[in-house]
Amino acid sequence: MGGPVRSGRPGAGAGGAVRRGVPAGLLVPALVGVAFLLLPLVGVLARTDWPSLLHHLTTPQVTQALRLSLVVSGWALLLSLLMGVPLAWLLARVPFPGKALVRSLVLLPMVLPPTVGGVALLLAFGRRGVLGPWLESTFGLTLPFHTAGAVVAAAFVAMPFLVISLEGALAGLRPSLEETAASLGAGPLRVFATVTLPLLAPALAAGAALTWARALGEFGATITFAGNLPGATQTLPLQVYLLLQDSPEAATSVSLLLLVIAMAVLVALRGRWTGGAVREARATPPEGAAAPADPAGFADLGAPEEGPTLEKPPIRPGAEVGAGPAPAPAAEESDLRAELTGYTRFPLTAPAGTTIAVVGPNGAGKTTLLRALLGLTPRAHAEVLLGGRDVTRLPTHRREVAWVPQDGALFPHLSALANTAYGLRARGVPRAEARRQAREWLTRLGVGELAGRRPAQLSGGQAQRVALARALAARPRLLLLDEPLAALDQTTRARVRHTLRRHLAGFGGVCLIVTHDPVEAVSLADRVLVLEGGEAVQDAPPAEVTRHPRSPWVARMLGGNAWEGTAGPDGTVELAGGGLLTTAPGEATPPGPGAPVLAVIAPEAVSLHLARPEGSPRNVWAGTVRELTAVGSRLRVLVTSPEVPALVAEITPAAAADLGLTDGTRVWAAVKAMEVTVVGL
Repeated sequence: MGGPVRSGRPGAGAGGAVRRGVPAGLLVPALVGVAFLLLPLVGVLARTDWPSLLHHLTTPQVTQALRLSLVVSGWALLLSLLMGVPLAWLLARVPFPGKALVRSLVLLPMVLPPTVGGVALLLAFGRRGVLGPWLESTFGLTLPFHTAGAVVAAAFVAMPFLVISLEGALAGLRPSLEETAASLGAGPLRVFATVTLPLLAPALAAGAALTWARALGEFGATITFAGNLPGATQTLPLQVYLLLQDSPEAATSVSLLLLVIAMAVLVALRGRWTGGAVREARATPPEGAAAPADPAGFADLGAPEEGPTLEKPPIRPGAEVGAGPAPAPAAEESDLRAELTGYTRFPLTAPAGTTIAVVGPNGAGKTTLLRALLGLTPRAHAEVLLGGRDVTRLPTHRREVAWVPQDGALFPHLSALANTAYGLRARGVPRAEARRQAREWLTRLGVGELAGRRPAQLSGGQAQRVALARALAARPRLLLLDEPLAALDQTTRARVRHTLRRHLAGFGGVCLIVTHDPVEAVSLADRVLVLEGGEAVQDAPPAEVTRHPRSPWVARMLGGNAWEGTAGPDGTVELAGGGLLTTAPGEATPPGPGAPVLAVIAPEAVSLHLARPEGSPRNVWAGTVRELTAVGSRLRVLVTSPEVPALVAEITPAAAADLGLTDGTRVWAAVKAMEVTVVGL
C-alpha cells in the first residue's frame, strides 16, 4: 500500500510511450474530487420523478420562466458582446495606465458574491442610486424590478467570461498575421474581417457560449436587483427557488433541465471551441517527413547550388530564366529613397530592380529597418519615397510595400490559393482574376498542385514558397523579406534560393532581404548592406564585401579570420587582442600609423606545420588544435595561440591525416604577408 498504481499496459499511449505509474497520494484525492463533483449530479438524477418530468416542465409557470430566461440571457449576451469585445481588444492590444485596475474590475463579478453584486447594481442604477434618477428623468428608464434590470444583472455577472476568453485569444494571436495582411494592401476593417475575426471565431464562440450559459443560470444578482416578478423578472433559476417550497419534485425536474443545458454547452465547447484555431495560427508549418509530400516536386527549379557565387547573375527584367513564364514586374518600376532616423540612422537609396541583402549581428537593426519602411515600429522613423512618391505618412496598407516575415505568416484559415490571392483582392482585383493570377504565381514557384491545401498541410519549404508567391503576386513597389529561408533545411534552402533568385531577377521594384546566410547574401543580392548598432557600416557589391569586409562580424560570417587592431609602421598591424601582424604594403593598407584597421585572413591562406616553417612566411605562431570540423570536402581547424587571437585554417582531409591532427595537437600556423587584407574602420 502506498506504492505506485500502474495505469495502462507497457507501450500504451501515443507513440508507444510507456505510461508512468500514478502515485496513490495523488490518485486517491483526485478520485475523491471527482466523486465530490459527481455525487450532486447523481443526486439530481436519482431524485428526478421521471414519469412526471414532462408534466413538470410544461406547466405554465415553468414555460413562462423558461421563455423569460431565454430572452434575458439572449439580451445579456448581446450586451456583453457590444461592451466585452472592445474591452477585450483594449486589454489585449493597447498599453495604457491603469490596465491592471481595469482587468481587476473585469474579473470582480466572477469573485464577488452575486447578492453583493445585486446590491451594488441597486446602489448604482436604482431609483436612489448614483445613475438611476438620471436614467428615469432623461429616458424614462427604470431598471429595478423590470425585465431590463434582469438583463443588466445577468450581463454584469456573465460578461467577464467573454472578456477573458477573447483577451487570451487576442494575446495569443501572432501580430505578424495582421501586419502582413496590411502590407498586402488590406485596410484595418478588411484585416479585422478577413484575418482577425476568423482566427478569433473559436474563442469568441466559446466566450459567447459560456456567457450565455452563465446568464441563463444567474440567480443572486437578479433577485436582489430586479426582484422576483412573474412574467417580468422571474427567470428559471428563481422559479426553481419557489418550487422548492411548494413542489420539490417539480424543482428537481427544472434543475435537471438547467443541468442538461449547462452540460450541453460544456460538451459542445470541449475540443472544438477552446482555441484550436489560435493554436494553429501560432504554430510553425510542419517541416520534413511529417508534412505531406510535394506533388509539384522541384523538377523545374534546377539542381541545388554547390556553394556561394560572388555575384548575382546579371539578369534583368524581361530576360528568360529557367523554365516557366517570365516573372511579372512590380506595379511600376520604382526606385527607393529613404532617410532613417531613430534606432536606425542612415540614408538608403536603390534604383529599380535592385536587391539588397541586409546583414549584421543580432540587435543590429535589420528587422527594425524593414518595420520602419512599413511604418510599423516606433523605434525608428523612415522618410520614404518610392518611384518619386512620398509614402511616409501613408498607412501600411497604402504604401505598396509587401512583407514576408521569417515565419511566412500564412493565414491558417485560408488555402494556399486564397493566401496568394489575398493581396490582389485587397487591391480591388475581381475574385476570379485574382485566383487566376494567384494560381499562376503558385505554379511559377513550383507549388501549383498545392493550391487547395491550408498552411498546416504544407512543409516548411512549401509554405515559404507560398508566402513568396503571395508577396510577389501583390506586385509591390518594395519587397521586404525577413530571413525567408531561415527555417528550411539545407537541401530545401538551396532549391528555394534558386527559385527566389530567378523571380527576383524579373522584379521591377526594390527588394531588401534580411539574412544571416552568406550564400544568400552573395547569390541573391546586387548589394550587401551591413548594419551594426543601427548604423550602416558598409554598403557595397557582394564581391567587394567579400574581399574587403569592414565589419568583423561580416568577415566571420563569410568564414574568414577577422582581427581588429591599429596600423603600425612598415606595414604592421598591432592586434587588439595582443600580437603583431606583418602585411604586404599596398594600396589596401590604411595610410598613417595609429589608424584603426581590420585584418582579414582567409582560412585557406593559413598553413599548418608540425615544426616551425622555414622560408617566406612572415607571420608564424605556435598553437594548439582545439577543434576539427568537416565543411564539404575540406576540414576547418581551430587553432589557439598565446601570441594572437584564435584563428581558423582550412585544409584537405589528406593534409590533416599526414599531420596527424587531433584535438590537442601542437602545431605551427603560418600566413604570408601578402595573404593579409587590411581595411580601415
